[in-house]
Amino acid sequence: MTTQTAPSAARTPSLRTQGIAIVVAGFGQNAILTTVTTFLLVYLLQFAHITTTGIAVVTTIISVAKILDAISDPVMGSIIDMTRTRWGKMRPFILFSAAPVAVLTGLLFSVPAIDEPAQLVYFGIVYVLWGFAYTVCDVPLWGLIGSAFADPVARNRVISRVRAFGAISLGLATLGMPWLAQALSFAPASADAADQTTAAGWSRAVFLVAIVGMGLYLFAFVYGRERPQAVAAPRLSFRKLFGELFHNTPLLMVLIGSVLGFGRFIVQAGGAVFVVIAYGNAGLFTFIGAAIILGLVLASFFTPMLLRRMSARRLMVGSSVAGAVFYVAMYLVGFQSILALAVFIFLTGLTLGVFGVVQATMIADAVDDAEARTGVRNDGISFASLTFVSKIMNSLAVLVFGLFVVIAGYESGVEVTPAMQNTIFLSITIVPAVSCLLSAVPFLFYRLSGARPAPVAVSPKGA
Repeated sequence: MTTQTAPSAARTPSLRTQGIAIVVAGFGQNAILTTVTTFLLVYLLQFAHITTTGIAVVTTIISVAKILDAISDPVMGSIIDMTRTRWGKMRPFILFSAAPVAVLTGLLFSVPAIDEPAQLVYFGIVYVLWGFAYTVCDVPLWGLIGSAFADPVARNRVISRVRAFGAISLGLATLGMPWLAQALSFAPASADAADQTTAAGWSRAVFLVAIVGMGLYLFAFVYGRERPQAVAAPRLSFRKLFGELFHNTPLLMVLIGSVLGFGRFIVQAGGAVFVVIAYGNAGLFTFIGAAIILGLVLASFFTPMLLRRMSARRLMVGSSVAGAVFYVAMYLVGFQSILALAVFIFLTGLTLGVFGVVQATMIADAVDDAEARTGVRNDGISFASLTFVSKIMNSLAVLVFGLFVVIAGYESGVEVTPAMQNTIFLSITIVPAVSCLLSAVPFLFYRLSGARPAPVAVSPKGA
């Protein structure tokens, strides 16, 4: 069997350049994801004029698409691991997924002014295609991080910066997209405030952000490089990949611990609704959201320093316990003071930021450990498990928060009672606290063999 040769050193960007490129790519990618997850329902309701009945269909479409999307993650990961090209196994997918993601993102915000059933068919087709395309662009980017940086310290630094700038991108998109849509609506200055932003303005704004975001994402293809031995390794079978995945006990512990820790995402999933119920002002969520983002960014930057002083397992368990303590303290202090609430949200944001960096670090270390023990390196399917559990965690967070809303009896127009407020407050404090404690248990059993992957001799000739 012939194998691919590695690019020559002269043609390989420095690790510093590769790290910057991957961070830039993650920033652009997150701008697109934030735009879709934050503003899609707002666009459909206010600008595509989908009715309440139609929105029920939309949410069903999104739920089914997310299930299909989650299933597609490990399949996509295995396809990546079975791919062999002169560019490696991940970079081709980064290159060829950029344009479809950009186009489909813009089309999501370009629903034609036709009968609603036809609008829903249009949305369903585009959204499902967008979900698959985004999977194709997301899995290889995380796999590239694990493959490009053999040194755990350098890898942790890149992961932390991807997480940090992803949070910054989230904040910029959340705050900036409404203004950009208004500016690109080109409405006359004399127009009423309600008419200053149009459906066409949203379409133009999203197409612009999608094109720029995917342009930044392509930095990962241009400057990122996989390990030479990964490029030169023989093709792996589907059965071999999944067999090694399910025998990678440290990786499985990370996945189980992550799913049990879904409560970390409940504040993000239901914070806007809680603010309306508790304070009667949706605008205050900007204050709460800023506290979360600040905690995420700061934690993402300082977590690599903590990883130099303690093991990933110890840091993950410690941050999980700390998160539980902060959530319980937030419940005991109450929500009467929005300032006090923001302080605790910031503290829980710190623990969430630590979790995001250490989770990816533990998966990368588990991949290295498995390669050392078995000789098989499966970045694609292993990092597909990261995106898979993230989707499961988000879905569980939405599901559990929705259940508490039903238990509280809250709906638009009803009189808000103290009992209703306390029930919803339990869902964003005590439930996450219990979830954090449960998630710490599997992480206690995260153990690596201590072996390091052996270097593989690769031809120095260029590809």
